[in-house]
Amino acid sequence: MKSEQQYFEEGRTIQTYMDEMSQLKDESFQVYHNFELPNDGLMEQITDADIHFLTITEDWCGDAMMINPVIRKIAEAANIESRVTLRDQDTDLIDRHLTNGGRAIPMVLILNGEGQLIGKWGPRAPEVQAIVDEGRAALPAKDAPDFTEKQKEFYTILTAKYSSDETLWNYVYESFKATLLSLDVK
Repeated sequence: MKSEQQYFEEGRTIQTYMDEMSQLKDESFQVYHNFELPNDGLMEQITDADIHFLTITEDWCGDAMMINPVIRKIAEAANIESRVTLRDQDTDLIDRHLTNGGRAIPMVLILNGEGQLIGKWGPRAPEVQAIVDEGRAALPAKDAPDFTEKQKEFYTILTAKYSSDETLWNYVYESFKATLLSLDVK
């Protein structure tokens, strides 16, 4: 069984991953180019910390489309190496990091300098999860004739919101920041 560090070593940089996206690329770069890191001291606290990030993701995922650029901005600003592995290429890794029994992504693994897992974050900030839960609750029953249509409409609206609503990007930032600070990385 491969370690998280081995997946990291085999992974693509987050920059290469985003450049090679085949789905939701424009939306992801919209977030990347428009998200501004708050001047709240986090970068000074974690710059050159002996950590690196491994994100389990897929480019069809709306959550990943919004979240990965935020994580990339943090990594770049703090000089932290960040790489990506694809969830569906090798499910062994995601199966070690399930969310409520599911393979939810993105999942950001935080590794120390020795490659040991010291923390993880994902798949959503709590405030974003509440928006998703509210939208799903408003959908008709799965066996309703219009379920598929309504679900598609919901995901289209959510994707548009993910790619344009700075408030959501800041929820991701604050939630990831809280995870980093809870690890006392220096």
